[in-house]
Amino acid sequence: MSFDLVPVDREPAPAALLLSGIPGSGKSTVAAALAARFERAAHIEVDGLQELIVSGGHWPTMDHDPEADRQIFLRARNACLLADSFTTAGFLPVVDDVVVRRSHLDFYRATLKARPFHTVFLAPGPAKAWERNNARDKRLTTDWAPLDEAMREELSADGIWVDNAELSVEETVTAILDATGLAAHAGRGAQAGT
Repeated sequence: MSFDLVPVDREPAPAALLLSGIPGSGKSTVAAALAARFERAAHIEVDGLQELIVSGGHWPTMDHDPEADRQIFLRARNACLLADSFTTAGFLPVVDDVVVRRSHLDFYRATLKARPFHTVFLAPGPAKAWERNNARDKRLTTDWAPLDEAMREELSADGIWVDNAELSVEETVTAILDATGLAAHAGRGAQAGT
């Protein structure tokens, strides 16, 4: 069997989206459900990119670790490369990452070329995030509540903020689609009409 060379790129996706929030805020669940609302979309889970490092990986911690800080930007760069590749191939990328500092958000804005680039922060509050964390299979042992305060202090004037403490996943997705203006492009994916 032979394969002809076919063009990978086509009409670009209408946008790219960064979904952020502290651990337990619902990023991964909402990002997957959001991507499913489109005919062509990709969920880029930045933790998965970190897991590609076989040796020498440093996960973020509450303690200052210069190598972990460097790798936060490495994985963000890799997420941007993937997002731009998916965008030019016609897939709307939904990047799922914990972004709580101005320098991290500015890095995404400078590195990711796809436009428009929407930034959405899920903000259920630290108590709700901890409750959700304890109810899931992938439980975290670190209390990341201080990140909520840091995120609000540094980034409250940026992006779209969604308080999803009392919203279902589908209600959160709908709120994001409405706030970003992407509702007009959605509805053709696997979750359309639900």
